[in-house]
Amino acid sequence: MGQQDEPDERHRRPAGVSDATVEALGRLSEALETVERVRGHLYSLHQLLGHADLMLDDVVERFRAAGHDAIADRIATDLLGRNVIAGRWTFQVVEDFDDGYYALFRDLDRQARDELAGGRRHLYEAEMKERRRTRGRPGHEARPVGG
Repeated sequence: MGQQDEPDERHRRPAGVSDATVEALGRLSEALETVERVRGHLYSLHQLLGHADLMLDDVVERFRAAGHDAIADRIATDLLGRNVIAGRWTFQVVEDFDDGYYALFRDLDRQARDELAGGRRHLYEAEMKERRRTRGRPGHEARPVGG
């Protein structure tokens, strides 16, 4: 067992890094993970609204076939292809988010890890794993076998 039952180097706290620093980096990482989830929801919004807009072609066609040209015209003219936010389709919202807020958040997270912990990720979780696992028990290994 020995060294194989210890976390790998990239998940060990560098010398001189305080508990408070590990906790702060952990909270920043957790906040970034939440923003990653937000980003996923934003892409879901993008895809779902795009799909709904494409469905309107069929909707317009069906209203016309049913003899409701005025309703079909209003949908085709006022709703089909409409901006979802002033001046923007969802692809533009996604691009602005990715290039602005999201990019800055990721950069600041990386910079903090680089400056304070030698670039190591998930130190807080790695130390929690060490506190919570049962050494020597199957399924409680410090790292993948052979890793």
